[in-house]
Amino acid sequence: MTDPQLARRLGLTDAVLIGLGSMIGAGVFSAFAPAASAAGAGLLIGLVIAAAVAYGNATASAQLAAQYPVSGGTYVYGREQLGDWWGFLAGWGFVVGKTASCAAMALTFAAYAVPAPWQRPAAVAAVVALAAINYQGVTRTARLTRVIVTVVLLVLTTAVVASFAGGTPAIAGLVADPVEGPSPYEVLQSAGLLFFAFAGYARIATMGEEVRDPRRTIPRAIVTALAIAVTVYAVVAVTLLLVLGPQRLATSRVPLADAVAVGGSAWAVPLVAVGASAAALGALLALIAGVGRTTLAMARRADLPAWLAAVHPRHEVPHRAEVAVAVVVSVLVLTVDLRDAIGFSSFGVLVYYLIANLSAFTQRPEQRRFPRWLQVAGAAGCLLLVATLPPQAVLSGLLVYAVGVAYRTARLTVARR
Repeated sequence: MTDPQLARRLGLTDAVLIGLGSMIGAGVFSAFAPAASAAGAGLLIGLVIAAAVAYGNATASAQLAAQYPVSGGTYVYGREQLGDWWGFLAGWGFVVGKTASCAAMALTFAAYAVPAPWQRPAAVAAVVALAAINYQGVTRTARLTRVIVTVVLLVLTTAVVASFAGGTPAIAGLVADPVEGPSPYEVLQSAGLLFFAFAGYARIATMGEEVRDPRRTIPRAIVTALAIAVTVYAVVAVTLLLVLGPQRLATSRVPLADAVAVGGSAWAVPLVAVGASAAALGALLALIAGVGRTTLAMARRADLPAWLAAVHPRHEVPHRAEVAVAVVVSVLVLTVDLRDAIGFSSFGVLVYYLIANLSAFTQRPEQRRFPRWLQVAGAAGCLLLVATLPPQAVLSGLLVYAVGVAYRTARLTVARR
């Protein structure tokens, strides 16, 4: 029997905006401080490396999504191109890691939006509200994403202009010290931090079953969204280095707010907080949608409980999967603070894209849209960035995968009996 299908309602603009909502999240407001702490002005080189790795990964996802325009992203691609276990590893890492990221993003939104005593309730309210919007259909998700992305881009534009309004940019902030400059490892650390901040382009592929003319739309949307996001990150990075300098940037808790204050535009500081809140909401909205679609795909193939594979007869969304995601994220928000404890999510992201590159490498010539060396470069980049992760992140990631392997092994054993 054919599985109930999701509705194809997203056009090119909607798909690009969903990608942007995933990439221009809270990271653009916070990732540059730790990147500067790692590499100083060398973070610009790190951004170039991160963008190059992201491009390799994005072309792999785009090429695969054109061949397999269904929900699930690399979970589906891994299964079809490499085998069931490869797909499971990609899907398991994505669902578990990104569920933790949902909780972290909800708490990040609340930290900007409300006083400390109200942060957990506000985070749960955000999760419930965004899940309810997703439940109403993918077009509602796309409309809200359009509003959020517009707000974030307007705030970032205002912040950049305000940062230069009252000061003289220090060009030296863009130049690394030739004697005490960052080591190659420190530059790679900054690349890893920035890569994880905007690695959301696969969200478009994950929702491939809901895109109109997917073989044409998805590749264009992924590459376009990534190009815009990298440009935004580059403009913000250069602004912060010119206005604050590497040393001050490295110690800043709120870099853009500090930059507009240095520029003499204190009125814009609250505006930056509004933009950061909106960015966190945009990333959370896309995350909930992406995890729900991957959960749907895994449930269709019995890698998660089959009852999660239901599609709402009227709204044509994976409603049970999205409700389950919202419930789990809400419980996490109320019980733990995952903002500083999701290293395994970073490990899972790299495994996810490694499998995407390996899957794209095995595609037949008639399915190829990009040269094969890009998949080699993308896979090598993923392995290179693994080397920048803290050992604790790698160990926690391996533990998450060990639990997943044990779960699937037990399920297959029971099924054979």
